[in-house]
Amino acid sequence: MRVFNDLEPPRQVSRVHLEREAGMPTWCLITGWTLTNTPCEASARKVDDSGEGVTTLVSGGDAGLRLQPVEGATAWRLDDSRQWGAPFLLIGDPHDLA
Repeated sequence: MRVFNDLEPPRQVSRVHLEREAGMPTWCLITGWTLTNTPCEASARKVDDSGEGVTTLVSGGDAGLRLQPVEGATAWRLDDSRQWGAPFLLIGDPHDLA
């Protein structure tokens, strides 16, 4: 089981630079998601990852996170095939967040 110990207070984030397809990094919009299927704030904080090292944890609502490419972005919806969910993200480079 992973345990994250906060090293700094959370800050709101709305974009993340990640590589969903190998060799194809892209900026994505990110939002928190709730069990009532509504967006909420996504936040990032520097954490100690179970003694494995320091990383940035990105978390959202009680249903995790929703992401979509910045290019061609649309309103947040579960039935949009260009959008996907994640329970949380671990980001190594803090410059990959905005």
